[in-house]
Amino acid sequence: MKRLLVLLTLAAMVLGTAAAASAAEPIKIGALYGLTGGMSSIDAPSLNGAKLKAKLINQAGGLLGGRQLEILGVDTKSDQKASAMGAKKVLSDGIVAGIGYSDPAFVLPAAPLFQKKGIPFVTSGATLPTLPKMIGDCMFLAPYGDDAQAYAVADFTIKKLGAKKVAVWTDNSMDFTKTLSRFYKERVKKLGGAIVLEDFFMSGDKDYSAQIARLKKSGAEAVFISATPNEAGLTVKQIRETGLKLPILSGDGFDTELITTVPGPALANQIYFATHTYREDNRPEVLDFIKAYKAEYGVEPENAFAALGFDAVGLIAEAITRAGSAEPAAIKKALHATKDYKAVTGTISYAGTNGVPAKSVSVISVNGGNYKVENVWNPDTK
Repeated sequence: MKRLLVLLTLAAMVLGTAAAASAAEPIKIGALYGLTGGMSSIDAPSLNGAKLKAKLINQAGGLLGGRQLEILGVDTKSDQKASAMGAKKVLSDGIVAGIGYSDPAFVLPAAPLFQKKGIPFVTSGATLPTLPKMIGDCMFLAPYGDDAQAYAVADFTIKKLGAKKVAVWTDNSMDFTKTLSRFYKERVKKLGGAIVLEDFFMSGDKDYSAQIARLKKSGAEAVFISATPNEAGLTVKQIRETGLKLPILSGDGFDTELITTVPGPALANQIYFATHTYREDNRPEVLDFIKAYKAEYGVEPENAFAALGFDAVGLIAEAITRAGSAEPAAIKKALHATKDYKAVTGTISYAGTNGVPAKSVSVISVNGGNYKVENVWNPDTK
C-alpha cells in the first residue's frame, strides 16, 4: 500500500511537471512578410503591428493561464519563391497559426502549405476575395475584399468627384491589381460612367511616358491606377511632372508614404485612395492602438497595414481564448465562429462567411502631402 502511494505521488508529480512545462511553452505564430523589396513600405509596419499586439497580450498575462505569444517573423523579400520557403520554415518551428502579407501574389505560394498541415493562416493585408475559396478552410482575411474597396473608390469617383470619363491603368503582373481594376470598372459602368482608356504596365516598370501620352489624349477626367506600393509614388510623380492635374485614384496599394516622398509634397495633390478604416476614428480600440504604437516605435502608424497586422494577431488570440486551446484545429474552428470582434480596422465576423469579413472602407485624400478622410463607405451601400 505504501509503495502504491509512492508510485501515485510520483505519477502526480510527473504529470504536474508536464502540465507546468506545457503551460510555460510559448504559443508560436508564424509571420511572413516582405520586409525588403517592393512590399516593404506596407509589410514592415504590418509586422510591427503584429509584434505590438503580442507584446500587449503578454504584458497582460498571456493566454491560457499565462502562456506567452511568440511571433516568428520571416523576411521573404517580396519574392514569391521565398514566400514558399518562409512558410516551410515557420511550419517546421511548431507554430499554431500564421499571419502575413499584403498582396495575394505572396499569399498564394505560402498559404496552401498551411492548409495542407491544417494550420490556420490569417492574411493581414491581401484583399483578393477568392483566397479562401482557392486555398481552403484554413484561410482567413483580416481586411475587406477587393470588391469592397473598388466599389468604394468608384462611388467616390462618380458621386463625389463628378468624374464620368475615367482612365484605368493596371499593373498586369499581379492578381490583386487585375482584380481591383475589374471590380472598379464594373462599378463605374454600373453608375453611368465610361472607361475612356484602359492601359497597362508591369511591376518594376520605371518609365510611364507612353501611358501618360495616351492619358493626355483620352479626355479622361480622372485616372484610376491599380498598383502596389513600389509603383505608386513613381506613377504619381511622372503624371504630375507633365502638368496633368486630374484626380489620381487607387486602392490600398497607395496607402504608403511613397506617394508623397517620391513625388514630393508639392506634387502630391488630388490623390484619393481606398483603405482600411482607422484614421480619424475615435473608437477606444483605435486610440489605444495609435498611442501604443507611437510609444513602442516612436512614430504614429505609417499606414493602415500596421493596424491590420495588429488585428491579425488579435483575431488569433481571441480565437485561442474562446477555444480554450492552442491546437490548430481548435483555433480554426473558433476563427470560423468569430462574431463582432472589435478590431482596430473595424468589426470583424467570420460566422456565416467564407473567411472574408464585411467591413467599412475609408477613402483618403492627399493634398500637399496631407492626409484626410473624405468618405467612409459601408458594405450595405453596395
